Amino acid sequence: MPSRNNRRSCRRDERTRLRRGGSLVISAGTLLVAALAFAGCGYHVAGSGSALPHQWTTLAVPTFKNDTVQYRIEQRFTEAVIREFITRTKYRIVSDPASADAVLRGEILSIDTSPVLFDATTGQVTTMLVTVHAKIALSGADAAKPVYANNDMVFRSEYQIPSNVNTFFQQEDPALERMARDFASNLVANILEGF
Repeated sequence: MPSRNNRRSCRRDERTRLRRGGSLVISAGTLLVAALAFAGCGYHVAGSGSALPHQWTTLAVPTFKNDTVQYRIEQRFTEAVIREFITRTKYRIVSDPASADAVLRGEILSIDTSPVLFDATTGQVTTMLVTVHAKIALSGADAAKPVYANNDMVFRSEYQIPSNVNTFFQQEDPALERMARDFASNLVANILEGF
């Protein structure tokens, strides 16, 4: 017959094994429930999904219409949108809308600037808020209803202005390029994500 100490030791070992096994079962169950809960919640990495039809392979982007007084702004914005689509998607960009699966049409409605920050000593503007209003429509070649449409897409961003007037005119082109790139990135993200 086992001694009293041996029986206590056996019971303690048995309880420890049950506790360890039980905690493994609880941990595995908790992980399973969490995995199932998050699997169906609809979250995904931004930019990885696409709300566009899968059968599209070509996209035409005609030059945007310019309703502003800003010279060549439509060309810069169109080029930036084309570059962004080439960078972020698998679509082949073509110039002829008749030979494309889809057509993206745009119109720059207005560009407004507002001073945001001033230099305290000179009183000159150092930062401007640029607001672009655009009309965008993406539709399939055979569809009458657009897949994506926004009749008043508003894009806002702040841009710094150098204090030297001579440098301002040298930096106007790079500033417009940066603004067009930012606009294109925002637009393509909205189209791909279906916003």
